[in-house]
Amino acid sequence: MGPIRGSKTKRKIDAETGFDWWDDFSKRIVGSLSPSKGVDEFELVFKVSRKTFNYICSLVSEPMMAKATNFVFLNGKSMSLNDQVALALRRLSSGDSLKGIANFFGTNHSTVSRVTWQFVVAIEERGLHHLQWPSTESEITQIKSKFENIRGLPNCCGVIHTTHIMMLLSESDHMVDVWLDRKDNHSMILQVIVDPDMRFRDVVTGYPGKMDDASVLQNSHFFDLSEKGKRLNGNKLKLSEGTEIQEYIVGDSGFPLLPWLITPYQGRKLPETKTEFNKRHFATRLVAQRALARLKDVWRMIHGVLWRPDKNRLPRVILACCILHNIVIDMEDDVLDDLSLTSQHDSGYRPEVCDMADKKASLSRDKLARYLSGRLPL
Repeated sequence: MGPIRGSKTKRKIDAETGFDWWDDFSKRIVGSLSPSKGVDEFELVFKVSRKTFNYICSLVSEPMMAKATNFVFLNGKSMSLNDQVALALRRLSSGDSLKGIANFFGTNHSTVSRVTWQFVVAIEERGLHHLQWPSTESEITQIKSKFENIRGLPNCCGVIHTTHIMMLLSESDHMVDVWLDRKDNHSMILQVIVDPDMRFRDVVTGYPGKMDDASVLQNSHFFDLSEKGKRLNGNKLKLSEGTEIQEYIVGDSGFPLLPWLITPYQGRKLPETKTEFNKRHFATRLVAQRALARLKDVWRMIHGVLWRPDKNRLPRVILACCILHNIVIDMEDDVLDDLSLTSQHDSGYRPEVCDMADKKASLSRDKLARYLSGRLPL
C-alpha cells in the first residue's frame, strides 16, 4: 500500500511545531496524552500556542545555547532548548514556587532558578524589538485611528497607567522600609504606556511602590523625550480654525496635566461638557487596565506576592513578562481568548490626585472637551 495522502505534510508540520518533543515531554509530566488533548494541555501548561512557543525558542536559541552550562534533569538527562524554554515559561506563567516547578519538571530548584534567569536575560536581549515606541508615521496614524474609534479622542497615541508588584521582604533587610508603600505593602512600581491593542509601548519599573505616579513619570526617559519635543511630536490635529491639538497620551488623576499628557477633570457637579469628556477619557483608559490585568493573569509570577525576590533582578523579570505579553499579541495568538481573565490588576490602590497642571495644557483640554461635545466648530 502506498503512503496515505498528506502524511508527509503532517510529518513536516509535527517537526515544525515540536510535536515529538511535546509528546515525550507530556508523558513525563502528566502521563500519556492523546494528540487532540495534547494541544489543549500544551496551551494550558504554557499559556501560549505551539506557534508562539516555537517562535520564542527561535528567538532565545542563540544566547541560551551559547552558554556553557549543561542543565540536567534529576535522571541525568540534559535539557534541550525546548525543555529550558518550557521550564522558564512555566515558572513565569504559573506563579508556582521554585520547588513546585522543580517537582513538575523533575529537576532541582536551583536549576529552575538558573534556567529562568538565563531565559529572562535572553528574551530581553533578543525580544526588546517587540516593545518599542512606534517608529513610522503609518504605525502611529493607525494607533490614533484605533483610539479615536474607542470613544472619539482624536490624535491620542497611548494610555499611561501603573500597577504594583507585591513583595514579601525579610525584616532583616536593612532596606525593607524603602519598599513600604502607602498601603503598608512592600511593592515595586510598574508604569506602562499602552496602545489600543493592549500592547506595551513603553515600560518603566524598579522604583519603590511608595513613589507616586507623577514622580515615576518624571524620572522616566519617556518624560525627558516628551518634554524636549522628541516624542509625541508628530502631526498636530486641527480642531477648528486657529485651534489645533498636538499628539498626546492620556492618564488618570495621579499624573500631571501636561501639553502631551491629558488627565481628567477633577471635582463634582462638573458641567456637561466636562462630564462627557471624563466619560470618554475613562473609556479610553480602560485599555491600559485590561492590559495590566492580562499581564498579571497570564504571567502569574508577578501577580501574587513574591517571596523575598532579588530586587536587582526583579525589574528585568517584569520587563521579560511585558515582552512576552507583546509577543503573544504580535503572534496573533488566540490562546488567551479561551482563558478566564480577571479585570483587576491593582486591588485596593487608587490614584493619588496630582495637582500639577500646565496652563497651556488646561486650555488645550478645554478646547478638546468642547470639540468632543460639538460646541467647537470645525
